[in-house]
Amino acid sequence: MVAGAVFALGASADPSLLPIELPKGWIVVEGPRVFTKANLFEHINGQAELFFKYGFQKCTFAIYEDRKGSENQIDVDIYDMGNVLQSFGVFSRLRSDGPPGGFGLDSCEDARSILFYKGKYFIMLYATTENPSVLKQLATDIESKISDPSPPPREIGFFPKSGLRPGSVQFLSEGLLGHEFLPKGFQGTYADGDKEFRLFLAVFENGQAVKKAFETYKNYLSSKGKLFNQIPVNFAPDAFRGKDPYQGELLIVQKGLYLLGGMGSQIGNKELSWLEEFVRNIP
Repeated sequence: MVAGAVFALGASADPSLLPIELPKGWIVVEGPRVFTKANLFEHINGQAELFFKYGFQKCTFAIYEDRKGSENQIDVDIYDMGNVLQSFGVFSRLRSDGPPGGFGLDSCEDARSILFYKGKYFIMLYATTENPSVLKQLATDIESKISDPSPPPREIGFFPKSGLRPGSVQFLSEGLLGHEFLPKGFQGTYADGDKEFRLFLAVFENGQAVKKAFETYKNYLSSKGKLFNQIPVNFAPDAFRGKDPYQGELLIVQKGLYLLGGMGSQIGNKELSWLEEFVRNIP
């Protein structure tokens, strides 16, 4: 009866990834519904633009409820983001500070929510009351139905593990570090005591584009900030060092189709060691 109800409530929907074998006492009370680019604003008005920036394709949505009380509900959203890079991107922007839940390629959870990504899908489960066991059961069911074998974006693995703040690596689809001349890319946060340091990696389509961005960033620092004469020998000659009026000290390196660097209040030996390992990790 439950499975029949799922399909009957939304003939035009794609419920193939939604849970069918529900926890005892739970039923479907809304959906499944499918939202596209044309009507996603009706579902998540305040966040629709963020999803669009990451290649949103469609969202399948349903609400589950405990028969014992309508106040006990769980919303399930399954977002098709087109590919694993884009699903990771939106996950990295929306993930909570909760610990990993062991779902998909990466996840976070607390007593009332589970977020994870796997392949091209980004999944959100939110409960109106604390329901960790039911949330886990639904998330496990959904994950088991996703057959996309795509691995995580390889650039995540370039970031040194030591000192990296858990869950801090993000993929930005545009305007990395707030600069239009830095297109899509990754950033991660490192901690050394009470000091923070960021590593970033801008991704370009060809060598000409990365060289142009290198010179543009250098000219930006020359006019808006300060360029330093000394560059650590390990990074020369395709590097420059300076001080950004908003980001603090930074060191920028060009390698292949990447423009990468580190920035913080100061760049000492610890920060240089992180950056050196970062450069080595990039093929």
